[in-house]
Amino acid sequence: MLSASGAAVGDAERYRVAIVGGGPVGLALGIDLAQRGVRCVVIERRGEVSRIPKGQNLYQRTLEHLWSWGIEAEIRRSREVPAGYPIGGITAYRSLAGGHWYLPPLPGDVNAYYYQANERLPQYRTEEVLRRRAGGLDGVDLLARHLVSAIELGDEGVRVRVGPGAPGEAEPRSVDPGAMQEVMEKVIEAEYLVGCDGAHSFVREQLGVERRGRDFDQQMALCVFRSRELHDLLTRFPERTTYRVLHPDFGGAWLFFGRVDLGERWFFHGPVPRGTSASDHAVVRALMHLAAGSDFACEIEHVGFFELRCDVAGEYRRGRVFLAGDACHSHPPYGGLGLNTGLDDVANLGWKLAAALHGWGGEPLLDSYGLERQVIGEETSAMIAGWIEAEADFLGRYRPERDRAEFEQAWSRRTDGETVPAWYEPHYEGSPVVCASPTGPARPLRPDRCCGIRGEHRFDARPGHHLAPYRVEGGSDVFERLGAGLALVSFAGDGTVAARLEAAARRRGVPLSVVSEPHPGGHRHYRCDYILVRPDRYVAWCGDEVPDDADALVRRVTGQEAG
Repeated sequence: MLSASGAAVGDAERYRVAIVGGGPVGLALGIDLAQRGVRCVVIERRGEVSRIPKGQNLYQRTLEHLWSWGIEAEIRRSREVPAGYPIGGITAYRSLAGGHWYLPPLPGDVNAYYYQANERLPQYRTEEVLRRRAGGLDGVDLLARHLVSAIELGDEGVRVRVGPGAPGEAEPRSVDPGAMQEVMEKVIEAEYLVGCDGAHSFVREQLGVERRGRDFDQQMALCVFRSRELHDLLTRFPERTTYRVLHPDFGGAWLFFGRVDLGERWFFHGPVPRGTSASDHAVVRALMHLAAGSDFACEIEHVGFFELRCDVAGEYRRGRVFLAGDACHSHPPYGGLGLNTGLDDVANLGWKLAAALHGWGGEPLLDSYGLERQVIGEETSAMIAGWIEAEADFLGRYRPERDRAEFEQAWSRRTDGETVPAWYEPHYEGSPVVCASPTGPARPLRPDRCCGIRGEHRFDARPGHHLAPYRVEGGSDVFERLGAGLALVSFAGDGTVAARLEAAARRRGVPLSVVSEPHPGGHRHYRCDYILVRPDRYVAWCGDEVPDDADALVRRVTGQEAG
């Protein structure tokens, strides 16, 4: 079906990868692929960036991705709260004016496990930075105000028909108009297609991929507003960015305030009766006053709605089509996990697509995207559903008006908890492209589901786990010296040992860089002499000797043979 490579052939424009959806996940994937030499197009129905400040908490791992895409510093400059303002939340019972509240601890040791610290800013600021970065790269085209109307799947690629979308929207101020394509009917041909088009994904629907999860049958309102008075009311608490209220009348659904800036702009989400409309400001205002425990003046800018449900797609890949972000996992905006999980999808998928297109990644490597990421999506979704169920159970079992002593004892057991627990450490241990032993059989991913979200933040290198940072001689970090392909970090002085792996990589056409630091500090930190690091900064293999069959190791981690 697909013609030979070229910018355009006949009535079709030709790309290596077509990305449907130009929100943060789609833009990030376009940037990642373009930086790896893969020409792609991002198709987005909107013309302007949405001003809804969702997806604000960016995790440490996410900042590592943003650093690798060359925009970490600009992201930090785009924050709307002051640098260093505490990122964390207050949890209160019944209202923020009551006497029962606690302050979960701020992240401590977890920060040291990552190369970058976390950050907080509205999603539209993140998206603006991503758009500017994408617009400055030759390898990615942004088709804003275009809507996908049809998808044809073939053995050798995908054909996408697009037309005008979101008529009347202004072009985003954050993007050079020269990067915007003229809105017109187009046919796009690509070798692969990735659906990054949100919870109501057209791509997923066209594939017929089912979703499964937990539906709490509750409509939630999302309100964006301005109020200096609310800021003044909350000065009774230590400085924080979010305020969560557990109210017995609403089961496990949160009443939740979040700062957009410091002192003026806020967002709120909470449960409302089904059928509430965006014009019912009185209903939303009353709910916010209930949560605050006091009336306060506010100017409402926006009211929208979402369902309290957690869904995960049954497949993340079908042939030449992949799903990423909310298209394959959607859940309430609890813990900031939606955007962070989506950008983790990008970091996992981008290098694998590039490896396949450049000829050194096999089909098992592409299959490993769904094998690794679907487990993460399912367990993250189950964790959030578990929070909602646990809150409902707590609020049903304990009431201060019924037994105050019992309630206060139960409440005190909650005060050292965190919204996102310290054991949340997504990993790929047990993936078929991760090696504990390069010549033995791969540990099965299912049914024992070795990949998952529950782990430990440790500095020793472990196959399938995130590589922790380490300062080497000269003051640079190992992270700064890893290349775009595979990297071998060596703390042994014998260069001939690492040379075996370099030779094996050359034979297989695999890009491999060597970071050699022959001093004992690295071995003590990582507890091994050699670490083979994937482009997404996860450990593919580690040990004290490069195995004799280095070729088998390279084939395994690149999917050039089935694990």
